[in-house]
Amino acid sequence: MEEKRSLSERDQAIIWHPYTQMKTAGLPIPIVRGEGVYLIDENGKKYLDAVSSWWVNLHGHAHPHIAKKVAEQAGTLEHAIFAGFTHPPAVELAEGLLKILPPNQAKIFYSDNGSTAVEVALKMCHQYRSNKNQQRDKVLAFQHSYHGDTFGAMAVSARSAFTAAFESLLFDVEYIETPNAGNIDKLIKYLRENAAEISSFIYEPLIQGSGGMLMYEAKGLNQLIGTCRELGILTIADEVMTGFGRTGKLFASDYMEHKPDIVCLSKGLTGGTMALGVTSATQEIFDAFLSDDKLKTLFHGHSFTANPIACAAALASMDLTLSQETQDNIQRICAKHAAFALRIQNNPKLKAVRQTGTIIAFEWETGDDTSYFSSLRDNLYQFFLKEGIILRPLGNIIYILPPYCISDAQLDYIYAKIEQALDIF
Repeated sequence: MEEKRSLSERDQAIIWHPYTQMKTAGLPIPIVRGEGVYLIDENGKKYLDAVSSWWVNLHGHAHPHIAKKVAEQAGTLEHAIFAGFTHPPAVELAEGLLKILPPNQAKIFYSDNGSTAVEVALKMCHQYRSNKNQQRDKVLAFQHSYHGDTFGAMAVSARSAFTAAFESLLFDVEYIETPNAGNIDKLIKYLRENAAEISSFIYEPLIQGSGGMLMYEAKGLNQLIGTCRELGILTIADEVMTGFGRTGKLFASDYMEHKPDIVCLSKGLTGGTMALGVTSATQEIFDAFLSDDKLKTLFHGHSFTANPIACAAALASMDLTLSQETQDNIQRICAKHAAFALRIQNNPKLKAVRQTGTIIAFEWETGDDTSYFSSLRDNLYQFFLKEGIILRPLGNIIYILPPYCISDAQLDYIYAKIEQALDIF
């Protein structure tokens, strides 16, 4: 019986998919192979992965360099407990990351994914205050923010349909606008007036991904971070999506003079090969946990902390990311996006075109505040799938966030289909 049913039908009988209303969802597309920018289904149809499979794939699917390093590590050491033990891939990855992260970062803490990297960061900040006997527990975040789906990460994300069922279980957070020339003085005034209560400020630098690929300037954020440092407010840069070249530089934090106290990484960390999270911190934060009192220990860990195979994948991805070929590709994609944005920005169907680095977003004009659940979203999604492109809209907003190996011809194909969609919808 199993052999007579398709892979999609077998899946539908037993699997619960993320962000999916299972009662009305169609059969999932059965992907059996990846090759460069393409995902390939069981019938041989190719889908151009224009969103890097939820923003994780940096170098293309089934990249031979990453696959080779993963296979080598799997045959050497697949896993080891990380409390009281260590291994070469974890040490080498930490050394490599600290060479490219903002220079004030000193320590690497491993976890499993972006949400857990944020959880670790929040716990570091809260316990930092506790360990130093400081009564500051208010957390600051941006409006429209998204930091993950575990409870702490949900709490510091904007309240939305995704958090509504858990509202009573989330701790209170103060939300402020993203900075711009018209509000920066007001934001700094707020920080100064409330600093005695504010423990930490978490932010997605330059681009708010799930909020709709909302973008803002580095100058205002730099001023906010600088003011936080002056006032003793700890800053957390959630670079889970923006890290490893997405904004045109290795990290979005590289656009600012003032650096965060903590950085959260995941997604592109392993080139999209497997799950791994990193929370880096300054020496000052680490030192607050050094004590003869064992109660000042950071009590956090995961069974698969610093998994050697995941660390090996991250090391291989870092090799590729830092190569001249990848850096040239990043700048090429940035230039292509910028040219297309200029060409299409006056289209009357578009409310806005936003571009930062390798990320470009198009907001359809709908006459109202279209939600994530709009029919336009579903229509656009299905249109692009029929054309062999994976573009997963955020409501009335579509975006391109491609692997760095994408060619100019493949980008031009996506651009042409977006223009076609604008004629239809």
